[in-house]
Amino acid sequence: QVQLVESGGGLVQAGESLRLSCAASGRTFSSYFMGWLRQTPGKEREFVAAISVSGGSTYYADSVKGRFTISRDNAKNTVYLQMNSLKPEDTAVYFCAASFRGTTTPSNFIFWGQGTQVTVSS
Repeated sequence: QVQLVESGGGLVQAGESLRLSCAASGRTFSSYFMGWLRQTPGKEREFVAAISVSGGSTYYADSVKGRFTISRDNAKNTVYLQMNSLKPEDTAVYFCAASFRGTTTPSNFIFWGQGTQVTVSS
């Protein structure tokens, strides 16, 4: 099992950047496929980005491709989401999640953090 704690959310203006971090506890962090997902009120959680165990492969939703970058540091048990050129439609609660296998389907992620709010004003 792994516990996940997100940080780095906040209020920014359109065009600005934020970097989210997700700190994981447990010795097996490097065994998990990691992802970032987001949710807005009244909508289901949607996939944003994911990264393989080694960090060698990354996956992105079309809506964030070219603007967001996911990375991980297995030595620090941390996964990051660098968000550039933010848009008002990026406003959401962002969740860090872990899966036993590669996936972009939210329901396949097993462990979740509590989420961090990102608000982008126009």
